[in-house]
Amino acid sequence: MTSTVYIDAKIIDPANKIDMLGSLITTDGKITAVGADITPPKGAEIVECDGRILCPGFIDMRAHDVDTEAALAGGITTLILQPDQTTTIDHDSAVERIISRAKAGKSLKVYPMGAATKGMQGAEIAEIGKMLTSGAVAVTDCRKSVANAQVMRRLMEYCRYFDCLIVQFAEEPALASNGVAHEGHIASGMGLNGIPAIAEAIQIERDALLSELTGAKLHIALVSSREGLKAIRAAKDRGVNITCSVAPHYLQLNHNAMDGFRTFAKVSPPLREEEDRLALIEALGDGTIDTLVSDHDPRSVDVKRLPFAQAATGVIGFETMLAASLSCVHSGQVRMTRLIASLTCNPAKILGLNLGTLTAGSAADITIFDPDMPWRIEAENLLGTSKNTAFDTLPCQGKVWRTITDGICVYKG
Repeated sequence: MTSTVYIDAKIIDPANKIDMLGSLITTDGKITAVGADITPPKGAEIVECDGRILCPGFIDMRAHDVDTEAALAGGITTLILQPDQTTTIDHDSAVERIISRAKAGKSLKVYPMGAATKGMQGAEIAEIGKMLTSGAVAVTDCRKSVANAQVMRRLMEYCRYFDCLIVQFAEEPALASNGVAHEGHIASGMGLNGIPAIAEAIQIERDALLSELTGAKLHIALVSSREGLKAIRAAKDRGVNITCSVAPHYLQLNHNAMDGFRTFAKVSPPLREEEDRLALIEALGDGTIDTLVSDHDPRSVDVKRLPFAQAATGVIGFETMLAASLSCVHSGQVRMTRLIASLTCNPAKILGLNLGTLTAGSAADITIFDPDMPWRIEAENLLGTSKNTAFDTLPCQGKVWRTITDGICVYKG
């Protein structure tokens, strides 16, 4: 039996309401003890944490690519792959292939979401039962909403039978048609077609009503606006089984970031106004927003450095997810335990995964980070295969020091 003891750590485990200085022991890939006064087993490896925060490994609910080295550098031990791959994940063999490849890699847990409709075309429900049996953790049409209300109702009724989570991209397609940026003065000044915030709210309100009717579990992939938050709060207040996520770029940036046709700030849904950004931070702090995701979407220079309307959407996010969101903690707007919960136990609970906790006997998936370490995000120094970050040159605080998967240290910062 091989044991490792992490001592002098600030241990935070929101699932078990633990927030203390102490030690943690792992043995043969499992957590065996957590406490303030633990005697290390004889012959154990001792790792001095020097007061750094030790928490469950991060679970990223929305990634468009498996970029293992970058994910581990970001403290991510489990990522949920979206179905918009070269071969759409809309059948059981595609799910099995993704899971098998991840198991062979060993350092990063990867679970796919299956497409909600065949080819993500919104017309016909995909083979959901088979995909769930093969290991899919939810269904989604990724960057598209399931626009047809009748199809969405049938999808919800079907998923309710399987107790399957539906993840919806909240954007009413008719209102968003041909839009490439938030509908506001920045887009107008740049001569760009805009997407109004009500396109998000209308989609959420419709789907919340259908969830209420069918009893299905609904998750909003990325909320970006005050109007969207208002719809989610109203649904939660009346007992709808609805949850939602946000990505760090919506917490750090507003639509001013795209001024000057900066295509590296082109994302979907679009960056909105400063009032929306502040509302999202408040919602993360009060628990309206359940999870934080990277929305990691690597794009080459060839498809990003084009005229704004033609440029691809998407930014990378694995390595910057923690630092970009910690600014909300340093400013006093979000509690550290709330932020960590949004990256650990909350996504685990929503997805039904037995992860996101430091409970004895659970998998030793652990992230250790220094919340105060200053550094500057520089695209050229990031480990990912693509460099399309919206945060290039941003000074920040907070960096991952160690990432441990099944008791094995897979990243050292």
